[in-house]
Amino acid sequence: MKTRLLTTLLLACASLMAAGAHAAYPDKPLRLIVPWAPGGSTDAIARAIAQRMGETMGQTVVVDNRSGASGRIGTEAAAKAAPDGYTFAIVELPHAIAPAVFNKMPYDLLRDFTPISMVGTSPLLLFASGAQYKNGDIKGFLKTYRASKVPLALAHSGNGSISHLSSELFATATGIKVNAIPYRGSAPALTDVAAGQVDAHFATLASGSSLLGANKISALMVTGNTRLAALPEVPTAREAGMESMQFNQWWALVAPATTPIEVVERLRSEAVAALAHPSTRERLTTLGIDLKGSSRDELRAFMRSEVDRWGAVVRKAGIKPE
Repeated sequence: MKTRLLTTLLLACASLMAAGAHAAYPDKPLRLIVPWAPGGSTDAIARAIAQRMGETMGQTVVVDNRSGASGRIGTEAAAKAAPDGYTFAIVELPHAIAPAVFNKMPYDLLRDFTPISMVGTSPLLLFASGAQYKNGDIKGFLKTYRASKVPLALAHSGNGSISHLSSELFATATGIKVNAIPYRGSAPALTDVAAGQVDAHFATLASGSSLLGANKISALMVTGNTRLAALPEVPTAREAGMESMQFNQWWALVAPATTPIEVVERLRSEAVAALAHPSTRERLTTLGIDLKGSSRDELRAFMRSEVDRWGAVVRKAGIKPE
């Protein structure tokens, strides 16, 4: 009888301790891994979300930029992190493309992560030198490189990135010979576009906003279905005769696969609230980003469909896996 009573008391104490530990989450800083270099659109989004989540959760959310290997270094680190809710990551369209362009992947987007929430979408823009072209001058750009004997030097953010695939699609759609040059992210690529070291780069408005505002670069074309309100003079790819180049970049938050569901739900509710907050919306919607949260199931289905969709695009484009 005494033994049974003691066992009951011990179990009750353990339950109370577990409940207390859960209630204390988070009791230390969190880490949001960004698998790209600082300065790009993904970094800007992550920092806006991290700032607001840190304020509401009572703990600092540290943005950890882990660039390299076309996003695989940082994403692998996130996949292998302790599944305790203190590490999560931002993933995007290139993560759905990667399985089709790399033979060996150090992680599986659908197996090694649990979805938290969708973050938002944005079209890409084709950026070129502000000294040579005005905003919207895609016709002049095409005329120049169709007549040139030198291949178009088109920077991209690493093999498997959406800007890499955009380069391939652009070459197919226009018949222009392209020399695709890999960079560690859009920030350094656009810096070299502004300096005349490379001819152009596909990136989001968020990535190019500062250089665009300083007239160092120009936006020639947008890949979305409609023109951007911020750049009404810039035509869509369809208007420029490149219907095959209609697509949007997207971003989402994920956690290591076995992170407890109750913790994932806490992260999801905090992230969705952060996306809806006026300060976050003001900071990001002006950069052409359409913010929208989601349920975990909606994000899981979306990522699966994107892996299938872009795998088919890569195969059709004839891009050989590395």
